[in-house]
Amino acid sequence: MKQILAFGDSLTWGADPVTGLRHPPAAQWPMVLEAELGNARVIGDGLGGRTTIRDDHSGAASRNGAWALQMALGVHMPLDLVILMLGTNDLKPVHGGQAISAQSGIRRLAEIVETFPYKPRKAVPKLLIVAPPFCGPTASGGPAGGRIIAESQLFAPLYASLARELGCGFFDAATVANPSVEDGVHLDAANTIAIGKALAGPVADLLA
Repeated sequence: MKQILAFGDSLTWGADPVTGLRHPPAAQWPMVLEAELGNARVIGDGLGGRTTIRDDHSGAASRNGAWALQMALGVHMPLDLVILMLGTNDLKPVHGGQAISAQSGIRRLAEIVETFPYKPRKAVPKLLIVAPPFCGPTASGGPAGGRIIAESQLFAPLYASLARELGCGFFDAATVANPSVEDGVHLDAANTIAIGKALAGPVADLLA
């Protein structure tokens, strides 16, 4: 059975934009992807507020993806595939608020996936970079956290360019999912499910 690590933030954890609680397993995209594939175990590792490579001490747990990814790789190896879907929290003004910075962070995470001292050393997993859905407007104005919608729309071209450079997989989640008008960031159950279903094809191709 193939082993897949889905590494992300609250969109991977499955945060409900209305309640702030977690969607049930059937509405978390890693679990949906696992069900769609049928022959793989998908390990969901999502943390609210997680950035690509930036420290954020305002949360109860370390939100720096570079530190957390190393631990996740060590805990869950051997892995056949790592899926990275991060960047939305890099758009907070406190982290610079630019998609180009998130792209740089994803590049570093890709380096970690490539160079981690796996056991055995040759067991390097494949990589799939996922551009997060766009941020969107809310009834009260812009998206939560002071994010800029136009910056979120740069994720796909920037991440696609990086994936071509690295020779890894790429998927644009904005093609299948839109944020809730509640906060302009998080996804309702239907949109979270849509990501899991849409990823099944690209993931199967990578693992073939």
